[in-house]
Amino acid sequence: MILAVGFVAAVTAGLAALSVIAPGAHRSGDAPARPVASGGLFSALPAPATPAPTVPGAPGAPVVAFYGDSYTLGTGASDPSKRWSSIVCAERGWAEVNPSVNGRGFVNNRPSTPPDYLASDEIPLVVAAHPDIVFVTMGLNDTFSMPARAEAVHAAIVTDLATLRRELPDARLIVVEPFWYTDERPASVPQVITWVREAATALGADYVSGASHWIEGHPEWMAPDGLHPNDAGYAAMAARMSTSLTALGL
Repeated sequence: MILAVGFVAAVTAGLAALSVIAPGAHRSGDAPARPVASGGLFSALPAPATPAPTVPGAPGAPVVAFYGDSYTLGTGASDPSKRWSSIVCAERGWAEVNPSVNGRGFVNNRPSTPPDYLASDEIPLVVAAHPDIVFVTMGLNDTFSMPARAEAVHAAIVTDLATLRRELPDARLIVVEPFWYTDERPASVPQVITWVREAATALGADYVSGASHWIEGHPEWMAPDGLHPNDAGYAAMAARMSTSLTALGL
C-alpha cells in the first residue's frame, strides 16, 4: 500500500487513531491486586467476573480467549462476526472470548502496569475465561511509544506472557507476530516483533510468524479510516491465520 502522505504523517495519524488515548499507566491511587486462588495455585491476579463468550460455540466447544488490540477487536469491520478472530472461531466451532480493546498495547492505553494488574486489565479477563487456547495479538500500538518506553514495553511483554503461562498452565498459548498496517515499517516494528518472538520461544509457546505482512500491499483491504482492515482485509487475515493454525495441528 503506497501512502499518499509522508510516513511521519501516517505515524502521527496512527498514534491518534490506533492508540485512542495516551498510553496507560498504573495509577498511584489504585489499590494493589489481591492474591486469589487460581487453578489450585496462589495467584496475584484480581478475580474479575468470567467474561461471556462473544461467539458461544457448540456445547463443550473449546474456549478460546484473545488478548488483543483493535485488529483483534475488529475495528473497521461492518460487524463483529466479520473480524478475523470470529471467522476463525466459527470455522472451527470454538467458543470465542474476546475482550480486546482499541489502542491497547503491552503498555499503551492500559489500565494497569504488569504485574500489578487491575481486574479491568485484559490479562485477568482472559484468565477468568478459563480458556483452552489463548491468542496473544499485541504490540502494534506499542511501536508508537518506542524508543522512549522501550524498557517498559519489553518488560510488559515478558511479564504478560509469563503470567498467562503461569495462570493457565494447561492452555495452549499461541503468540502472533504483532500486526502492522502500512508498507513502511519504522525500526520500532521489528524490535517489538523480536521481543514478542523471544518471549514466546522462552515459554515454549506456539508462534505465528509473518502476521505483520498479512495486509501489506492491499489498500483495498483497508477501512475508510486508512488504519484498520475492512471486511475483505479481516477475511484475508482469517485465511492466513487458519493456514497457520492448520500447520500447528489446530
